[in-house]
Amino acid sequence: MPVSWFLLSLALGRNPVVLSLERVVGLQDAARCSPGLSCHLWDGDVLCLPGSIVSAPGPVLVPTRLQTELVLRCHEETDCDLCVRVVIHLAVHGSWEEPEDEEKFGGAADAELEEHRNASLQAHVVLSFQAYPTARCVLLEVQVPAALVQPGQPVGSVVFDCFEAALGAEVRIWSYTQPRYQKELNLTQQLPDCRGLEVQDSIQSCWALPWLNVSADGEDVRLVLDVSEEQRFGLSLYWNQAQGPAKPWWHRNLTGPQTITLNHTDLVPCLCIQVWPLEPDSVRTSICPFKEDPRAHRNLWRAARLHLLPPQGWRLDAPCSLPAEATLCWQALDGGPCQPLVPPLPRENVTVNALEFPLLKGHPNICIQVNSWETLQLQECLWADSLGPLKDDMLLVETRGPQDNRSLCALEASGCTPLLSGVSTRAARLGEQLLQDLRSGQCLQLWDDDLGALWACPMDKYVHQRWALVWLACLLLAAVLFLLLLLKKNHVKGWLRLLKEDVRVGAAARSRAALLLYSADDAGFERLVGALASALCQLPLRVAVDLWSRRELSAQGPLAWFHAQRRQTLQEGGVVVLLFSPGAVALCHEWLQDAASAPVAHGPHDAFAASLSCVLPDFLQGRAPGRYVGAYFDRLLSPDAVPALFRTVPVFSLPSQLPDFLGTLQGPGAPRHGRLAERAEQMSRVLQPALDSCFRPPGTPGTGRGMRPEAEERT
Repeated sequence: MPVSWFLLSLALGRNPVVLSLERVVGLQDAARCSPGLSCHLWDGDVLCLPGSIVSAPGPVLVPTRLQTELVLRCHEETDCDLCVRVVIHLAVHGSWEEPEDEEKFGGAADAELEEHRNASLQAHVVLSFQAYPTARCVLLEVQVPAALVQPGQPVGSVVFDCFEAALGAEVRIWSYTQPRYQKELNLTQQLPDCRGLEVQDSIQSCWALPWLNVSADGEDVRLVLDVSEEQRFGLSLYWNQAQGPAKPWWHRNLTGPQTITLNHTDLVPCLCIQVWPLEPDSVRTSICPFKEDPRAHRNLWRAARLHLLPPQGWRLDAPCSLPAEATLCWQALDGGPCQPLVPPLPRENVTVNALEFPLLKGHPNICIQVNSWETLQLQECLWADSLGPLKDDMLLVETRGPQDNRSLCALEASGCTPLLSGVSTRAARLGEQLLQDLRSGQCLQLWDDDLGALWACPMDKYVHQRWALVWLACLLLAAVLFLLLLLKKNHVKGWLRLLKEDVRVGAAARSRAALLLYSADDAGFERLVGALASALCQLPLRVAVDLWSRRELSAQGPLAWFHAQRRQTLQEGGVVVLLFSPGAVALCHEWLQDAASAPVAHGPHDAFAASLSCVLPDFLQGRAPGRYVGAYFDRLLSPDAVPALFRTVPVFSLPSQLPDFLGTLQGPGAPRHGRLAERAEQMSRVLQPALDSCFRPPGTPGTGRGMRPEAEERT
């Protein structure tokens, strides 16, 4: 698993890489210097008081680097303690400056400067050591001869033996001089435990120490304690704190080998594991294996919480210390990003300690943003619970400069907009009103110091005024429209009529499809079919008939044209209408091989004759119902003349059964019966002249030829 704590578990396994340590003779602390330097260790520990940084009067000795080495301090051959040796590297900082009154004192000043340059340098170096719960400070006196004093150059090192520490402990070491001329050096080191050192024969507490392995178990973590079945030991999980004592989380006294599984959601960077045998004065081995685990850092921020402390304090609570940066921001009601209030407010470094808000008053729109490594981790509006939801307030930022120079702007999503400016923002449009509100005391002051001030000004009244104007404009518009309707009543009726016609045309565009098939008996019958097709188009029907597609019919041929129209009509849920005439009945009998009926000749554009090859199979196989409708004209054909095969679908007599015929064509979306009867009556009047023309004698002016004798006999 590619995480650092897993690599550490390998180092703590059954075959670790061990270190052989030097043994230090004697129980007293000691110091020694590199050649050319002299040093002395003061007796006893001193107070750890770094003090403030002061200016160097000339060349001074300062520590530049710290190194550590682990050694064993032994009372006897098999009774040793782990000890930390510290090496301090020193260098010369600063130089002698020429005296400003050199001309006044002349040779005396030169002699004094030369005397300083030939003198040795002396420094008091403090070493501070901390390994919970131990803390020590020692003082080393170091002297450098003048021959080695070169500004900016290293002069040697001092070795201190040594600080005793527990196995597996985390140690922190600081070094500085008294007085302090620069920032102190610091070093943090995690000491190995018994497994990482060749000390099993030297440190008695390691003889019976439980061995701990940390390994991966899928998403979770497994703690394996390899001890004998009879050995009793203690196991503690705790949160190690950068400041103050550790916070215990889980503790058990156990016996024998144990395997404990930790949920991955419980991992945090400061979670440490401590194990020790349940014996007097036993050594406790501690490891903190999750410091660099990305999951542990994510869990830590999920567990972090911000709390409001009355009256103006707040605290960031988390299992581990969280070095981060907190700023106050202003959250507008419109839900945009929270606008930072820096400047004018200062940033604060956040730990788990409580901090005070630099505010005079609380406000629900004031929120806290906590950032770590320039990434926003937390944002909470702490006053929202006590002061209610976010308000529609405008935050005014007053900046104060030298000579009582002041500027005022309003914080918006686009930035801080100066009042009385010409930009087209909400604050700029209401600049005069906001200034008047500020002067009249209607704005709440949130912060005030020498750098500036913050004011929250309510905007509710301006919102109400805006909506009042909108409603007034709507009422005026409605009144004007009503007056226009009264004055232009006739025009309105015409407009409504046109609108109704547009709706009808729109409905026709979405109407049902109908394909008319007929036999072209003569010119009079074709006119009758054309009149019927035109009348059906006035309804919500899309009518296809070969009379209107003669060019496509000639180009494709009757059979191909019929196939294409039939497929499109049925795919769209339409209906095929069979108009029976004497010629159509004769063609049907011919296809049905009725010997009593002689074949009838038909023209090259007669789609009915071509369609029978597809229509008859639908009827013979029972696929016709719901897809076909039959019709014939009252005076041209008797009901019994329609072949029995085609009476499996509805067959209507026209125009006597026009309402039922229209209702069947329009399908489920057909209008009420009264409306259908009205439309049928209109269509009957349209069809009647064409129907009458079919029975005029041959040669009558203005008409085509009459019906054939066969038709007259059949009717």
